Amino acid sequence: MPDRSKLAHALRQRTPLFGIFCCMPLPQVIELVAGAGFDFVVIDNEHTLINPETLENMLRAADASGIPALVRVPGSAAAEIARALDNGAQGVVIPRVRSRQEAASAVRLSRYAPDGDRGLAAGRAAAYGNTDLPALLARANQETLVVPMIEDREGVDAIDEITAVPGVDLIIEGAADLSQSLGVPWQPRHPSVRAALEQAQAAALARNVPYCAALRTPEDFDAWWQRGVRCFTLGDDRALFQRTLRGDLERTRAQCSALSTGSE
Repeated sequence: MPDRSKLAHALRQRTPLFGIFCCMPLPQVIELVAGAGFDFVVIDNEHTLINPETLENMLRAADASGIPALVRVPGSAAAEIARALDNGAQGVVIPRVRSRQEAASAVRLSRYAPDGDRGLAAGRAAAYGNTDLPALLARANQETLVVPMIEDREGVDAIDEITAVPGVDLIIEGAADLSQSLGVPWQPRHPSVRAALEQAQAAALARNVPYCAALRTPEDFDAWWQRGVRCFTLGDDRALFQRTLRGDLERTRAQCSALSTGSE
């Protein structure tokens, strides 16, 4: 298996990092994202219908392409976390974490004893047993990332306690669901949503826990950078694909229109 310390080390060193959510169930998308130069991917297994075999092949593509891959699991169940990690995810993104207890449970289920009680399995992440398994446990505990998403008012209210949980490696914002929780659905740049995101980020900064912000406008980057954020996501693959297609088509149609008008 490839070196899995790169992303964890970069987060600790506050190296600027840029990632993307991958929702299309295609290993080729992972290869394209890696080829474009992204620093990490988050494979979305919460809002998509990625079957287990495809997820494994997407993780295999990430390893082959040298890009760290996290999996957003559909909840915080032990089986979902174990399947993602046992098949090669470098970490798990836990949606809608609302309390210290939920964050602590995610850490416990993601790490082996003595740091947790993740079940032992000599699967793909363990090279199917063709490795020093006791040594693997300690290395996995150091390199596996546990990433709560803050997507609810309750999560913002409990952010000091969530970021205080040992083993929480990164906080990712979830402005869309948060906007709904705050009564302004699908307004992720609403002032109340922005204030809640800044509260979460400030708490993470105070605890020296990295924070990952979503970039929706060029101004977002400047604002978050000034606040000390160094980890960012640039949306999801479907939206970027659609915008690129539409932009290329609109530019070509504009050229066609200009040439057609000039020839008349």
